[in-house]
Amino acid sequence: MILSDRDIQTLIKKRELIFKPSLSPKQIGPASIDLKLGPEFKVFHTSRVSLLDPKQGLPKDFMDTHILKGDEPFILHPSDFVLASTVEYIAVPNGYIVRAEGKSTLARMGILVHTAGFVDPGFEGNITLEISNQSDLAVALYAGMYICQIAVEKMSSPADVPYNKRKTSLYAGSKGTIEAKPKNLFE
Repeated sequence: MILSDRDIQTLIKKRELIFKPSLSPKQIGPASIDLKLGPEFKVFHTSRVSLLDPKQGLPKDFMDTHILKGDEPFILHPSDFVLASTVEYIAVPNGYIVRAEGKSTLARMGILVHTAGFVDPGFEGNITLEISNQSDLAVALYAGMYICQIAVEKMSSPADVPYNKRKTSLYAGSKGTIEAKPKNLFE
């Protein structure tokens, strides 16, 4: 069951669903919450690394980090891919999940925002976003712009072992934009 604006606001007021910094009222829609783009971007450094092999482990220097200052844009060229994160640090209570989707306005410009879509109960951290430009034109992205929206869903019951209690959870408590950690892809 997807929560309405009323139920989202109740969870926030009870400090069960936590956002840092606090959300503005404009960020809460009828059944979703708009989240903002942070200033940090990570891009593949293809001149140093030509293959990412998750089975071999990823090289330490396969991405370059760019941090925007002020109103500086990040220019995402056609076919480019970048990692970024939300401004908001979120704590999802056990018994709820969050589903993230890109903003339709950006999708209509060719910008696809993906977050692996699913945020587990017990997750706490900034949400890392996978952003690609599918258009034939470069698009400027700005820190602080609305980049994605999340829907909050109630589970049938709380998890026995939420994300923050699993030993195999790789991104718990993440701050900023986090690169891939492929060790959980294989047994």
